[in-house]
Amino acid sequence: MVATLAFGKQLSQMKPGKAGFVAQFTNEQLGCKLLAMGVLPGSRVEIVREGAFGGSLYLKVDGNYLALRRQEAACILLR
Repeated sequence: MVATLAFGKQLSQMKPGKAGFVAQFTNEQLGCKLLAMGVLPGSRVEIVREGAFGGSLYLKVDGNYLALRRQEAACILLR
């Protein structure tokens, strides 16, 4: 799923403690990697905390924890 028109909010713009549901990805190649890691459209994503110096995000995705670079999180659009 690749976004052709941006809608929703980028995951990278959210603050720790906030959650949303994955709507789509803006980067097809990264989207494939995220799908393999279990980040699926409709998955609930919560930002647990920001990494040191704000360069990464620690996420809880449907009960599983993972870390992403902020630029990777920017490719995830939420509803």
